[in-house]
Order: sequence, then structure tokens, then C-alpha cells
Amino acid sequence: MSAPPGAAAPRGRALAALSFGALGVVYGDIGTSPLYALKEAFSGHIGLAPNPADVLGVLSLVFWALTLVISVKYIGFILRADNHGEGGILALLALVGPESHRGRLGAVTAAGLFGAALLYGDGLITPAISVLGAMEGLELATPGIAPLVPWLAAGVLVLLFWMQKRGTERVGRLFGPITAVWFVAIALLGIRGIVAHPGVLGAVWPGHAVRFFAEHGMAGFVVLGAVVLVVTGGEALYADMGHFGRRPIRLAWFGAVLPALLLNYFGQGAWLLEHPEAVRNPFFALAPRWALYPMIAIGTLAAIVASQALISGAYSLTRQAIQLGLCPRLTVVHTSETQYGQIYMPEVNRALAVGCLALVAGFRTSGDLAAAYGIAVTLTMVITALLFHRLMRVTWGWGAAAAGGITLLFLAVDVPLFAANIHKIPDGGWFPLVIAAGAFTLMATWKRGRALLADIMRRNTLPVDLFLEDIRRNPPTRVPGTAVFMTGDPEGIPAVMLHHLKHNKVLHERVLLMSVMTEAVPRVPEADRESLRDLGQGFHQVVARYGFMETPDVPALLRSLTEHGLEVKLPETSFYLGRETLIITPRRTMARWRKRIFAILTRNARSATAFFGLPPGRVVELGAQIQF
Repeated sequence: MSAPPGAAAPRGRALAALSFGALGVVYGDIGTSPLYALKEAFSGHIGLAPNPADVLGVLSLVFWALTLVISVKYIGFILRADNHGEGGILALLALVGPESHRGRLGAVTAAGLFGAALLYGDGLITPAISVLGAMEGLELATPGIAPLVPWLAAGVLVLLFWMQKRGTERVGRLFGPITAVWFVAIALLGIRGIVAHPGVLGAVWPGHAVRFFAEHGMAGFVVLGAVVLVVTGGEALYADMGHFGRRPIRLAWFGAVLPALLLNYFGQGAWLLEHPEAVRNPFFALAPRWALYPMIAIGTLAAIVASQALISGAYSLTRQAIQLGLCPRLTVVHTSETQYGQIYMPEVNRALAVGCLALVAGFRTSGDLAAAYGIAVTLTMVITALLFHRLMRVTWGWGAAAAGGITLLFLAVDVPLFAANIHKIPDGGWFPLVIAAGAFTLMATWKRGRALLADIMRRNTLPVDLFLEDIRRNPPTRVPGTAVFMTGDPEGIPAVMLHHLKHNKVLHERVLLMSVMTEAVPRVPEADRESLRDLGQGFHQVVARYGFMETPDVPALLRSLTEHGLEVKLPETSFYLGRETLIITPRRTMARWRKRIFAILTRNARSATAFFGLPPGRVVELGAQIQF
């Protein structure tokens, strides 16, 4: 459940229910970080010794990373940047006003798109590392099973991606309870460790972090590459704001998630001081022998929840990109009749499944995969800080001193975390960067190509008033029924109509020129959904407006026109669409290789018939060759 934008702030039971639901969806990613974060610092590629100075130093860094990045930056400031109740980097980009000219990206838009592209790399790594981290607990319970762990993790991932087509509404109801049990369990484990060595609580003093850097120098700086693993869910927290609202997310963080995480991290550190041999896997070493298998089971379920949240986030991000003109049309399946946000995108699901399985096969352990994790997360954090600065200065009108001071505070943490992860690039950090670069190239190419194609189509259109005047002077034969011509330019007559009239010499008695526009808001109120204008000569202009979180439904839109006095009977309506075949030319409007990519994307985009929900038996497509 979620509170609609503009509704009163939830209170009482509603607030408690939303906060409980946020545990699973919002905090699944950051909540599973204890499985591998501290292990990476002490037994991974960095390999610190579990002595008191190093343990207290790392725990101090963990405490202040969670405080400054999550509590201060995201909970305290970034959540204020809601776009009509929605969050996420594309919502933020729409809020600050993305700039482009004829499809050419400005610096702000390019940064925002690359930040969004980086989330795909994060979406691939999170399921793989979370499931691997949970399954590796079996190595302590049954040491000989280690070679099978990657296969078991792959099996869990295959099952997870296979289940996506069935929808996540029912499974989603379990997210809150599963994650609540997880946070209670890791808190209790943490308390068990702290009781053994309560002195670790002194790590909240920042002097331990300062001393750690002073003693280790550059090696201490590299440790930040492991510390960043504890804050990897910050962007997911912001992106899921629209599902629950600002207040429930904050309540869940300070009331449950932050205390449980701190208790567990401090408990792992205390256990390492008492049992240095636990350095191999300090999380599962905290569990009593009798609780090892239950913790593995709970951890695996929590990892699945975290993975599901990232997968659903990838679906949502892709739908936003489609609506904002950054991605070709893809299949969007609504899996719930009551919850709008429950969608399934088979093309995205297949790509994520292949990517995750490739990561498991290539890296095989959570420690090795952690070497690839962090570079995408921290770079996205830097981009979010810069976009937020523009929001404060341009949109909110804050002064330079206030906006600059807050941004410098963010960057003082984000930039060192990013710099500390640069060394990971040769060891696997290149993977999310390659994924992000590929996604960014596709989005930028699609946006630029569509802008160029729209210019070409606009030159081939005829102004509405001139066309109607010609119809008045030279009336064609009119046939019974209604014809709907889809056009992206409300000011002109689409080329498909001109071709139809030229070749068939007839027009329907009633003609609707329909334009579906995407606004820079998540959702458009139903009262503002459509506008209808009678143009005369049996012509009507319909302009439909949707938000970037919505999927157009043209048949439902036509039925709603009855409220405006225009009844459209779908069985008697024909829909006319244009299908362009691109002929690549040497014209220097765009690099030739990008033209080829755009042509491939155009050919493989989902048909407008399916995307707009048109009845296939009532659709007529007229093709045209366009020199591009």
C-alpha cells in the first residue's frame, strides 16, 4: 500500500503499516550488506588484521558512513526532492528540468542519464552478491560444500527470475515480515557479540577513524572500498519513496533498520576481537551452531527480497525511460489489478537474469564480486549530489552559500568513497561501468535519433488549418465509422493520414487526431488526462497526457471521451499507424554507427499496437521509407 501524492501524512496504523512494508522493499538491499561488508574488510582483498585498533577504526568508518550518507544525506535531504511524491534519479532529473536541443544532451541531462544507467549495473550485482553471501554460510556448516555454492546460488537466481512473470504482489506481502525477522535476527546476533566485548561501542568516537587513516595511510584509504558496501542501498531508498512516502521511510530507518545494522556490525567486530579465527566469515560466525542453518535460510530469503527490490526497480526505471523518450517501447505487463506499480518486463527480466548468472559464474564468491561492487554505487551518489545542488539553486532558489555548503558536505564523503573504489576497476569494477556505458549510449542514441526523426516527420506534415481548408474546398468521399490517427505532433496532420488520403481517396465520417504526451511528473490526475477539441469537418483533436510512471491505455482513453460528449465505439473504429523504414545516408546529423544502432532499436521496438493497447484487428499500418 502507498499514500497517494498530495494525501495527508499517514498516522497511527497507516503509518505503522507503511513503515513495516518499507522494511522489505526499501531496505532489502542495505539490510543484507552485513553478509559481506565486514568480511570484505578483514578477509577479502584488503585483508586487515582483526586487532583492536583496526577493528575500532573500521567500525568507526562504518558508523559515520551510515550516519553521513544515509541518515544525513538521503534521509535528511535527498528525500525532500520528491517529484509529486516520486523519487529516483530520473524523477530528480525531471524535477531539475533536463535540458536538450533537438535531442542533444546538455551536461545536466547527460549526468542524470549516466547515473540512471549506473543503476542497471547495481541491479545486476546486488542479486548475485546477496544470494552468494547468504549461501556461503553453508561453507561453515558443511565445509565440503564450497564448490557447490555458486551452483546453488545460480539455482536460487534462476527460480527468482522465473517467478517474475507470475507477479510479485503475493510474494511482496511477505517482504515486510521476512525482512522484519531478518533485522531482529541480525540485531540479536550483534548483541551476542557486543556482550562478549562491549568495548567496541567506543568506535562511535570519530577519533578511531582518524587514527586508522593516520596509521595505514593509503592502505587505510583503500578500506573505504569495503566500507562503501554498508551504504549501497541509498539510491534504492530514494527511488522507492513513491511507494511509501517520506515519513514511513524515515521511521523505519531510525526505528528499526539503523539500530539493527549498527548492532550487527559492532557485534561482528566484537566477535573478531574475541575470536580472530572468525575472520573468514564474521557474520555467520556470530550465530550459535544450532542457529547456523536457520540463519542461512533467513539470509537467503532476505537476499531474495533485496534482489526482488532491485529487479522491480529496474522495471520501474525502464518504464520511466520509455515514457521520457529515452528507450524504445518494451513489453510492460501489469501483474496486479490493485497495485499500479506491480509490473513485469520480460525483455528486462531476461537481460538481468543472463547478467546475474554470468556474474555468479565469473566471480563465484561474494568476496570476488565485492571487488566489482561499489564503483557504480558511489558514482551514482556523486551524480545525485550534483543534481541536488542544481535543484537547490535553480528550482528551489536557495542561495549559493547554503546550497554550496550542503553540496560540499555531500561530496566530502561521496568523492573519497568513489576514489577508494577506482582501484577495483581492473578486478571487476569495469563490469558495471561497461553496463552503464552501454545503457547510456543506447538511451542517448535513442533520444537523439527520435528527435532527428521527429524533425524529418515534422517537415512532411501539413498544418491542421491548411489541411482542413483544403478538405472544405475539395471534400473527399466519406465512409461510415471512426478513424484514429496517432501523431506525435498535435499541430500538424500526420504523414500517415496524407498517405491514406492520397492512395485510398476516402476519409471516415469522424476522424480523431490523437497525440499521447508524456509530462515531467510521475502521474497526471484523471481530471487532466485528456483534452478534446472539435476542429470541424468531422475532425477532432485529442491530446492525452500521462506521467512518466504511467503506461498509456488508448482504448480506455477513448471510452472516457463519452464524458466530453464524444462516443467512440471501438468495434467500429479503425486505428492508423505509421511504420518507418530507415534508409541510412551519409548526412552528418549523427555518427553512422549510432544511426545503425538507432535503426536496430527501431526495428526491434515493441509495436505501437501492443504498447498503446490497441485492438490488433482494428489497426492499419502504412509504411514509409525515410532517409535518415
